[in-house]
Amino acid sequence: MTKIIWSQPAVSDLEKLHDYIAKDSVVYADAFILKILNAVDQLAHFPKSGRVVPEIHQEHTRELIVGHYRIVYDIVGPALYRSGAGHRPRSDWSGAGQAP
Repeated sequence: MTKIIWSQPAVSDLEKLHDYIAKDSVVYADAFILKILNAVDQLAHFPKSGRVVPEIHQEHTRELIVGHYRIVYDIVGPALYRSGAGHRPRSDWSGAGQAP
């Protein structure tokens, strides 16, 4: 099983995302953050389940798409480093294989 290590910027991204969504609904903010956490947790068992980040083209740098957000991570030996989350514009969806 792969160990997941969250970087401080990744934790900060998650907190900012929660705060942004919570302006409209704390319930939806909690639910969406839980959805992201569950998606990241699956990486412990299937670290290569995300696709290679297209603009980087490095096998070890991958992303998961959750809603309109992409979760970028690096596989380094037996560990997975969660590096960040960000909004993904609709124009970037082509070729993703995973519609939001």
